[in-house]
Amino acid sequence: MRFFTTVVAVLSSVSLYVGTTWALHESDVGVVDWHKHMVGIPLSGSISTSPSFHLVNGKNIILTATTNNVLAALEPEDGSIIWRYIFDPEDRIAGYYKNATTVATLSGPGGAILRNFNALTGELLLEKRLHKPEIGALSEPLHLGKDVVFAPHSNQMYVLSNGCTISCIDGSTGEVIWSWTSPDQGSMVIHAKLTLSQSTLFATGFAKSTASFTLHATSLSLPTGELNTFVNIPSALADPLHQFILLTRPDLEKPIAIWLEQGAFRYVALTPDLLEKPRSVKGEGFARLVDIGLSEFGYAVVLRNDESSFVMRLEGMVGQAKPVWEFDDSKASEANADSRYAGVLDAHGRAHVSRVYWSHHHEKGAFDVFTAGQPHGFSTGAKTFAFNTKDHGIIGHVAVGVPDSAPIHLITTSTGSVQLWEQETLKWEREESLAAVVIAEFVEVPERATSVAGVMEEAQEGFVARVIRQIGDAQDFPRYLVNFVKRFATGSYASPSSPPPPPPTTSNSSEPEPFSRDTFGFRQLIIAATAFGKVYAIDSSTGTIVWSRVLGLGWAGQVGGRVQPVKVFVVKGVSEGGDVEVVLVAQRRASNTLVDTVAFHVNALTGSDVLGKSPDGEVLEGQDVIEGPLVEGYLLGGEKKVIVMFDEHLQVYLYPSNPSTIDYFSSVAHKLSFPLRTTIETRKRITGHQIQLSSDHHKSLAYPTWTLTLPLGEDVQAMIPQAKSGVPVASVGKVLGNRTTLYKYLDERLFVLLTVVNTPPPPPPATGSTPEDKPQPKPSHSQKCGIYVVDGAKGTVVYHAEVKAPGTPGANGKGGGCQVKAAFSENWLVYHYYEDEVEGGSVGGSKGYRMVSVEFYEGRKGDEKIMSSELTAYSNDTLNLSTYEQAYVFPYAITALATTSTKFGITSKDLIVATNNHRVQSFARRMLDPRRPNRKTTADEQEEFLIQYDPLLPNDPRRVLSHNYDVANVQKIITSPSLLESTSLVFAFGLDMFLTRVAPSNTFDVLSENFNKVQLVLTVTGLAAAILSF
Repeated sequence: MRFFTTVVAVLSSVSLYVGTTWALHESDVGVVDWHKHMVGIPLSGSISTSPSFHLVNGKNIILTATTNNVLAALEPEDGSIIWRYIFDPEDRIAGYYKNATTVATLSGPGGAILRNFNALTGELLLEKRLHKPEIGALSEPLHLGKDVVFAPHSNQMYVLSNGCTISCIDGSTGEVIWSWTSPDQGSMVIHAKLTLSQSTLFATGFAKSTASFTLHATSLSLPTGELNTFVNIPSALADPLHQFILLTRPDLEKPIAIWLEQGAFRYVALTPDLLEKPRSVKGEGFARLVDIGLSEFGYAVVLRNDESSFVMRLEGMVGQAKPVWEFDDSKASEANADSRYAGVLDAHGRAHVSRVYWSHHHEKGAFDVFTAGQPHGFSTGAKTFAFNTKDHGIIGHVAVGVPDSAPIHLITTSTGSVQLWEQETLKWEREESLAAVVIAEFVEVPERATSVAGVMEEAQEGFVARVIRQIGDAQDFPRYLVNFVKRFATGSYASPSSPPPPPPTTSNSSEPEPFSRDTFGFRQLIIAATAFGKVYAIDSSTGTIVWSRVLGLGWAGQVGGRVQPVKVFVVKGVSEGGDVEVVLVAQRRASNTLVDTVAFHVNALTGSDVLGKSPDGEVLEGQDVIEGPLVEGYLLGGEKKVIVMFDEHLQVYLYPSNPSTIDYFSSVAHKLSFPLRTTIETRKRITGHQIQLSSDHHKSLAYPTWTLTLPLGEDVQAMIPQAKSGVPVASVGKVLGNRTTLYKYLDERLFVLLTVVNTPPPPPPATGSTPEDKPQPKPSHSQKCGIYVVDGAKGTVVYHAEVKAPGTPGANGKGGGCQVKAAFSENWLVYHYYEDEVEGGSVGGSKGYRMVSVEFYEGRKGDEKIMSSELTAYSNDTLNLSTYEQAYVFPYAITALATTSTKFGITSKDLIVATNNHRVQSFARRMLDPRRPNRKTTADEQEEFLIQYDPLLPNDPRRVLSHNYDVANVQKIITSPSLLESTSLVFAFGLDMFLTRVAPSNTFDVLSENFNKVQLVLTVTGLAAAILSF
């Protein structure tokens, strides 16, 4: 017996470390999982961050900075990512600056960090901190006060940071050769742009005045950085960001500063002594100067008040700006939308300037490209291309390239799509708004069925026609019989690691084949809504987009605005028959500050509008539900699925709202309760609410029933509900080695509350009260993090812990306030945090990340059963529970975590985490069992498969689900059961998207692919023959 127990213990320990490996084989990569590599939506607010074509050693690449804080290079041929560099969240990219073979960036507050990259490979050549981030000047927009220019015949860089400091830096070593700081240090003057002449470095910027801005120029000695002079140029700029530009040319000594003043055109040449006088150009009605990326070659675009535009070029030996080309039909009109402008220099040194716009008349995009030449240049004339504004929104930004003789355009749309057009042909597109998914949900799809049209045809056919059809079908019977015998004999059935089935195809009829599931339910739909007003349906087996719809603004389309998705609900599932339906609840924020709550009701399989308001292929318009913001919303399950929403006055709104749903809601309203965060006289509280049905025609109201008042200085950070509430729980208890049972404490009303405790620093000691030579005590932490588990029905605190918050985040991303991540499923709570001050315990004195595992059980001892899942909220037994918890040292910082879920809840749960080193990894629940003993295990504990407690969680590379994929900046992980009880789908999304399958308890419900069915069939056949022979 002792030998048996020892063997069991050894096998259990080994199984913990080996875990699930069937989904981690190299041959399974790309079969059971998929990965979408993203860069994010390009930042188009400034020429220093927006996409541009760059020619490097004869090769064209596309450079861009993105809203996801990424600098990326794309391949113009197919849109693939050549390289990308991901900046830390606190290190926001301010701009990138191109050289012949390198790309420099400034990032962080005030441009605190300079980096230099190889333009073709993305190799980091230089990283230099220019100043401490704490002293960085904050500017709006972010690129203001930062610039980099490169010396033409050396590797030196001239860097403007903080709007007031200019440094000459060796591009190879990072050595600061010289540095100059403005005397007022940016208090009155902010420098914005650098430019070079043969011996002088000019810095131009703006000086603050009462009603406008004054142009300011500074002249520095190029070799030494000594100040030559500075001057406020007589000027009055109302909008310096759009009414000022600095033009130069390689063959001209004097740069030219150009600005618009009260509609007039003025310019001044910059000389080392800054003694030139401003000049005016005849004409008026000028409204804006557009930097098209060719300012170093003397080109810009000028817009008049009526939106008509022309190309301006710097000409002559003395430097004079003249118009060289007028764009036809560029004046504002109802026929065309606003134009976008871009410029590029081709391999022969010729400048190309493109105007791109939407033509309402042709309902297409249009472009007109001017090419500079002698004497005046020429234009392609207006040409159209089939841009689909109903699928991609409006044209937000344009970059132009000329790799050969024909121009190509890179278009960024308002919905986050990045498209490359070669003349009138769409060459490729990237849906980069998928890097900004704010909410996602798995949707189970039905199995493949015969089309409705086919069923109707068979029902209407006569006897003769039916006989003829069946004779024709019988021709395939021999092939079916052969395949059946082969499949039965060899076992060549679908397996969990089989390649995904092909996507639905269109049959001979006009009706496409509906989306359907595979054998094991691995093919589902992921409904994902983005922050840029678009919703997608993604095939979970391949990652391909099944359909997408642009969310309409409704009445706000006349004034502008955006749609912010809040929640998504499955209101009609597969089990209810018919098409699967989902409702996306969103807030429509109009530019005039009005906020409404809108419901978008779609067919999950096709994307069609269930309400019938929006035809397929059009912008999806929603139904207004609340004239105001949404406070909270829930889905009522059971007999009918009804969405319950609350406005800022806690009035109740139902969707759909009809007599049937109103009656159902009235019958269950007395059972409903929900918590909300509130503030009363600066004190933060969690307040529970129930619903008072209205006896007249007014809206029902929610009223407070309990209050959890937090201590002074404690603020609510997040309220986390239980994962997958309503999923069946197969095992309600755990049998111990001594034959007693610990019953799980199961209460669907529980939720996790994360708080931030801001405690004021201790007062300084009184003067003279402490001798000078006496060491002062180390000041205590000024911030702590609270973790609560609260009963949402009556506010009872079931569990509470408090951990110290780390200090200011460093370069490695550690610290920076409360960064607690938590997940709660059934009776299991897991939370993760960073500990930077430890005084005792098994890991005393060590700093690092901690993972705490907590389990809740009924009663105070084994075999004590209170039926927690059936208790009312006001039972005296709600606090009759025991808590087990254990802390572990975790190897990494994490960005998201979740637990697996299966169809019947039989399979053990794994913890899935996304780490800050861009991996998705699983940890077995048994490794996180809080009942692991701190001593050698007893026979009873070995029988439970418990192993001795080890503070350090093993970092097993075999449990890295993402293999060698670089899954960056995951913000959330969701899981979904498949039809196999053993297998769960895991979807991680953030900057990248990644999906895989896991089997925490191995695939116990499917035969192994190595199973020899031929041998089994032959053995059974031989035994049957032997039995019959006797």
